[in-house]
Amino acid sequence: MFKLLKASFLGLIAMAFTATSYADITFVSWGGAYTASQQKAYVDTYVSLNPDAKITVENYNGGLGEIKAQVEAGNVTWDVVDVLPDQAITGCDEGLFEKVDQSSFINDMVVPPVSDCVVPQIFWAYTVFYDKAAFPGKKPKKMKDFFDTKKFPGKRGIHTWAQANIEMALVGDGVKAKDVYEVMSTPEGIDRAFAKLDTIKNDVVFWSAGSKPLELVSSGEVVMAIAYNGRIGAAILSEGKDFEYIWDGTVLEQEYLVAIKGGKNTAEALDFMAHASTATALAEQAKYIPYGPMRKSSIDIIKKGEPWFIKYGGDIDIMPHMPTHPKVLKKAVIGNPVWWADNGAEVNERFGVWKGN
Repeated sequence: MFKLLKASFLGLIAMAFTATSYADITFVSWGGAYTASQQKAYVDTYVSLNPDAKITVENYNGGLGEIKAQVEAGNVTWDVVDVLPDQAITGCDEGLFEKVDQSSFINDMVVPPVSDCVVPQIFWAYTVFYDKAAFPGKKPKKMKDFFDTKKFPGKRGIHTWAQANIEMALVGDGVKAKDVYEVMSTPEGIDRAFAKLDTIKNDVVFWSAGSKPLELVSSGEVVMAIAYNGRIGAAILSEGKDFEYIWDGTVLEQEYLVAIKGGKNTAEALDFMAHASTATALAEQAKYIPYGPMRKSSIDIIKKGEPWFIKYGGDIDIMPHMPTHPKVLKKAVIGNPVWWADNGAEVNERFGVWKGN
């Protein structure tokens, strides 16, 4: 009996210590409206459940360079990072990320997870948009219009990496969305995409930070731009911008969270990731930005609670701004992270040369 009481007492001490001690963790994401939505939906709700927790949020521009540098130097200062699927695949294969227990969500995902190291986040899209005032007459509606500078003159804003630019160029050249990756899997297909990009080369303004395309369109420096759909939606819904989407040829992408291998706060990082990937947390994020949760049950939560989006204390319908709306899916290219994991380095190198010439 004494041994049992002693064991129970020690267990209570351990539980009390665990409940009150928490290593500070650093969560790294993309900034802007997207990170703000994660702050509200994940970070703030996690801290409300764990008052002793402290989570520092930092921004980055993607890629595995800084992550690999930290792991190789044995000086991991980031704990949880929001990554693109091709980076999730490559990083997991290279041992940069911790493997996670996926049993709580594996059967609730719209698409299977891309690697053993991820927890689900959202679907988002590279989407072309414009300010309605830029086209008082006929307005662009198709991806081919983005590449038609004669019918719709003016500068175009595009990002500084190949992904989505290649897919959109092919759609703009007449390839059906469902056939894009089949065409991309041939040398002729990649040549065709770059040839189409050549048609707007003299009218391109490049951006790398996610906030930039909205600034470019708002200022009139460009008349159309590719941007993250969530940024466009947030500007329309929360800031009253008179922007319009061109959903044709939009490129739908997945987003995941990973924990960096070799960090000092792995247990806390994985605990935060478990919270951030719950159906409730993912649905909560959609209150602040129009991205589609990757868990089926999250979508059910949103449908039951619509209108959903929070604007100045009131709710409005979020679905017309969702990249996973059925009408959008009919026109969208579904991003293929495996293709980009296998071919991305070569295509991005060629895109870098194209961009610099």
